[in-house]
Amino acid sequence: MKKQDLRVILVCLVVLDLVVTSCRRPTGEGQGENKLEGTITVSGAWALYPLMVRWGEEFQKSHPNVRIDISAGGAGKGMADTLAGAVDIGMVSREIYPQEIEKGAFWVSVTKDAVFLTVNENNPVWEDLRKIGVTRDIIYRIYITGEITTWGQVIGQPQVTDPIHVFTRSDAAGAPATWAAYLGKMQEDLLGIGVYGDPGLLEAVIKDPQSIGYNNLNFAFDPNTGKPVAGAHVVSIDINGNSQVDPEEVYDTKEQAVYAVASGNYPSPPARDLNLVTRGMPTGLVRTFITWVLTEGQEYVTEAGYIPLTQDKLDEGLNKLE
Repeated sequence: MKKQDLRVILVCLVVLDLVVTSCRRPTGEGQGENKLEGTITVSGAWALYPLMVRWGEEFQKSHPNVRIDISAGGAGKGMADTLAGAVDIGMVSREIYPQEIEKGAFWVSVTKDAVFLTVNENNPVWEDLRKIGVTRDIIYRIYITGEITTWGQVIGQPQVTDPIHVFTRSDAAGAPATWAAYLGKMQEDLLGIGVYGDPGLLEAVIKDPQSIGYNNLNFAFDPNTGKPVAGAHVVSIDINGNSQVDPEEVYDTKEQAVYAVASGNYPSPPARDLNLVTRGMPTGLVRTFITWVLTEGQEYVTEAGYIPLTQDKLDEGLNKLE
């Protein structure tokens, strides 16, 4: 073969290689955020757990190389795990923690929910409760002072002597702290038999006709039927103290409960913002995920049965991430 012919072949091969290379998508480029990879660990509040699971699933659909490990265990655990560096993100109710615990933590609100009073479906005075509800003072005298010990006292009929079996949470968590805050107290001030976790407290109420407890919105209501979980009733709070349940105080369905919180008709607390917390300003994959939660992830909030934050509140969180 002549040298001239060899040079022609070499030139053609170089040109062909350049064409192929220019058409081939380089690894990790031109794929947007699909190149994200790594693991995010999340721990904390039962209240936010169902929505966080949904967020995790949806985020991983778009970013299959990202793994999000989520565990519930109470806001107290989430806060402790985060500050100790054991997890990347904590799920908490910010307002229940004293300032010294917040030192070194970064906060952002992501949605809103509330804690509701629950009783057994076979409660001995349910027909009266559903008509008159209970006042904050009644709840205070059940959970704080212990003055009210029978269901007859709750509805103003002393001849009814069925005892009230009071249940509360045994774990440091947002729901009991928020419930106590509604009564002007701390979680440790709540009376009752301690039960671990939101599911455990609800189960205790369902098993005992004389019981009273409290549960986060998405545990008190069945996500499929929109009604209170089978075996339980959600008790209305007589906010204006007129001894009757007004239309805006009816929580027979999840839709009614959500509207009461969203419209401001339900008191706050026990309505409250739910937050994500990190140890210091989040960076990298964690920051990207939290930004997604505040933007694209918000489309799943209502669908999952939570109350959306205002756009101003979401923008406030996004600005903090900049």
